[in-house]
Amino acid sequence: MAEEEIEEESESTDEDGEESSSSGGKKKLLIIIGAVVLLLIGGAAAVFFSGILDSEDPKKEEGAETGEGEEPELGPDGKPIAKKPKPIFLDLDEMIVNLNTTERRQSLLKIKVALEIPTKKDVANIQALMPRVVDNFQTYLRELRLDDLRGSAGMYRLREELLTRINVAVQPSKVSAVLFKEMLVQ
Repeated sequence: MAEEEIEEESESTDEDGEESSSSGGKKKLLIIIGAVVLLLIGGAAAVFFSGILDSEDPKKEEGAETGEGEEPELGPDGKPIAKKPKPIFLDLDEMIVNLNTTERRQSLLKIKVALEIPTKKDVANIQALMPRVVDNFQTYLRELRLDDLRGSAGMYRLREELLTRINVAVQPSKVSAVLFKEMLVQ
């Protein structure tokens, strides 16, 4: 009987040993499969983002650069969409104005602005009205305080106010945006 118990114990340890080695093999297999799947996903993402699989023909790109062979882009209703003309940027002369301060020391604002004009036909009209535009700008800028120009919110308010004033001055023409090229508060 003692011999039978010893044999049963050795068989149970062998069975447990085999089970532990097979579960370890399964874990290794799962890790290897997971690593391969991650490599495939990473490779697919790299190919996608690198643009290797883009279906555009290089000849079409060359034609687009030269303007030859362009087909009009179609909208949802099947009609061609009119392309927007490129905007024109008109630089204004640099302006230096005194800011409104209560201190003994004067503060200066040096600003250089560009105007974004949607069409070429508006450029001549705006240039003809430039003295009115500069006057509106200077009148407004002289009433600003240092606190009005602080932070991005101050810059945003200044841009919107200048845009409103210039559009009133150049009616019926329109300016799309006021772009700050340089701004210095001293």
